[in-house]
Amino acid sequence: MVYTAVENIAFVVIIAGLIKMFVLLIKPQAWMNFAKRIYSKPQIAKFVSLILAVVVFYYLYSAGITVVEILAVTAFVALLMMIALADEVDYLLKKYQAMIKKGNLWKNYWLYTLLWLVLMFWGLKELLM
Repeated sequence: MVYTAVENIAFVVIIAGLIKMFVLLIKPQAWMNFAKRIYSKPQIAKFVSLILAVVVFYYLYSAGITVVEILAVTAFVALLMMIALADEVDYLLKKYQAMIKKGNLWKNYWLYTLLWLVLMFWGLKELLM
């Protein structure tokens, strides 16, 4: 059976998610060691993630999924992530408060912020035009 690019992306997410859950169930420290290796060089992890995000976005958009639909799905995924992150908010707020005091919040997150602004204005343009 031949799958579309979007179906292939979904398949990768399903397989990666099942592997992660299986490893966390059987040997959680192995997953933590894997995660530490992946994020041991944050700049490389960010760059690879950015490239993969652009590729996934390209295939979604090429398949006829609009930026508005992508943003709507993003809302769904963000809400799912909130379930897991709700217990970590105190730590994250302290981290971001410290960054604000140092004056480096925007310096550290400028690219991330720029990407979100582009997506939000693009989505707004689609909705209003």
